[in-house]
Amino acid sequence: MAVELKKGQKVNLKKKRDTALGEVLINLNWHQPEAKGFFKRSKGIDLDLGCLYELENGTKGCVQALGNAFGSLTSPPYIALDGDDRTGAAEGGENLRINGNEVSKIKKVLIYTFIYEGVANWQEADGVVTVKCPGSSDIIVKLDEYGSKEPMCAIAMLENYMGQTFSVEKLVRFFPSHPQMDQAYGWGMQWTPGRK
Repeated sequence: MAVELKKGQKVNLKKKRDTALGEVLINLNWHQPEAKGFFKRSKGIDLDLGCLYELENGTKGCVQALGNAFGSLTSPPYIALDGDDRTGAAEGGENLRINGNEVSKIKKVLIYTFIYEGVANWQEADGVVTVKCPGSSDIIVKLDEYGSKEPMCAIAMLENYMGQTFSVEKLVRFFPSHPQMDQAYGWGMQWTPGRK
């Protein structure tokens, strides 16, 4: 049974007693708008999934396709991006994976998406993030605030809870770009333009 978070709501991922948390899968799926009219060839929307992270030792960074920062599951930051779905047509969408065996080393993770190509029409994109973890109900976060024309959305915050699991909080806040989102959540990183 899945749990759909409301904005500002926070829940903890459950783990089985005396076992590691296991792999946390964060999946982003979205829909492509239909092209209308004979001459209207829409390129569609390219949503990119990514995250900002802070480790317990103070290391900060990001995992995203832009800049080819795909991360690693087996070494810091213990977070990896599977790939880059440029069309929204891939059945599996885009996936971030977090190595739950290393949860004690991860302080917090800010999950976000941004529109790399296409018009910022969040209602047409109808994005949904699903957080999956062994032993826990799936957690659903819908990108269901449609008024913004900003291309970037902070989706959810995962925070270390007692060194054993993560709390998950729905954010869904929109920003013009990475630096403004960074500033809003106090990451304090330096940003330069990137390509993929």
